[in-house]
Amino acid sequence: MEYKPLRIIISGGGTGGHIFPAVSIANKLKELNPATEILFVGAEGKMEMEKVPAAGYRIIGLPIVGLQRSLSLKNIVNDLKVPFKVLQSIRKAGKVLKEFRPDAAVGVGGYASAPLLWQATRQGIPALIQEQNGFAGLTNKLLGKRVQKICVAYEGMERFFPADRIVMSGNPIRSVIVPCTPEMKEEGVRTYGLDPARKHLFIVGGSLGSSRFNQAVKQWIKDGCPGMEGVDVLWQCGKYYKSGVDAFMEEARSNGWGGGQLEHIHPSDFIARMDLAYAAADVVISRSGASSVSELCQAHKAVLFVPSPNVAEDHQTVNAMALVNKDAARIVKDAEAMEKMIPEALALLRDPEAIASLEKHIGALALPDAARIIADEIYKLV
Repeated sequence: MEYKPLRIIISGGGTGGHIFPAVSIANKLKELNPATEILFVGAEGKMEMEKVPAAGYRIIGLPIVGLQRSLSLKNIVNDLKVPFKVLQSIRKAGKVLKEFRPDAAVGVGGYASAPLLWQATRQGIPALIQEQNGFAGLTNKLLGKRVQKICVAYEGMERFFPADRIVMSGNPIRSVIVPCTPEMKEEGVRTYGLDPARKHLFIVGGSLGSSRFNQAVKQWIKDGCPGMEGVDVLWQCGKYYKSGVDAFMEEARSNGWGGGQLEHIHPSDFIARMDLAYAAADVVISRSGASSVSELCQAHKAVLFVPSPNVAEDHQTVNAMALVNKDAARIVKDAEAMEKMIPEALALLRDPEAIASLEKHIGALALPDAARIIADEIYKLV
């Protein structure tokens, strides 16, 4: 295939699960032809407005906001504004398209992609969407009837999209995430100050951390860290929770909590080198957002999923069960995390045969060429 320079607009965001795949697609398009021009469109005030420029790309924000499902005065006021924000965003998206004149438009999910992709298809611009999850989001379900191609990461997506438009691509992930080697493990252990003579548990609650995970770890520490003998814990608590975690750890030291194991618990607000954290870990506790699932498959890691309940259509449980049903992961419900999350992870940590089996089965589900497959589909559209 000839990879001539293109003008591509990529829209979506709201969470790292949408942004990181979008950046991966952009990076692949630039790798295939460095002269390709890429413009991102996101939602004003959302994390893409910071993360995309940090990755080296220009982004324009739309005033779009999403509907809030929980009932409060603030949310009611927000929801009353939604129709007006949608109309403003549709008008601005139309203006952006006329000025940038893209060869194709790509949507990666999140409500920011709806106005842009709606306008693009209305103007006859070839369009593709990428659905990361095993249960399609509302925006992508609506757009699936308008675009030419739908790239997916899970089987059975015909229940959401026209079958003849579906391409099994997998989810684009950061290129540094690769099957872990002994050399990477050694570097990861050194980077995060872990004891190479001990087993390693990595607890990661997504890019922003998880309040539930943090509560479970704190309670476990208060209980004396039962079952921790010979284990180091790398605990990604999230930047919003870090000051509270630091205060808790100081309180734990003062009160003698943790059964003398506190020096082997390593809290961190953010993990910059996820490749090395995965490599250092013998077992991972993780939410089951689409990007996390895809990265764990690519890293060949034994994982205990605790799906977040705070997502549309409970799609994280759908994501996790796709692996659990193939003996490629374990699962604990969020409602049972306080009692079961850490004990089950520690039990797995002491079962090398189970770890080896999980690593084998999860590695077989990896789709490492997702960004290239999606880029090729974009070229076919053009």
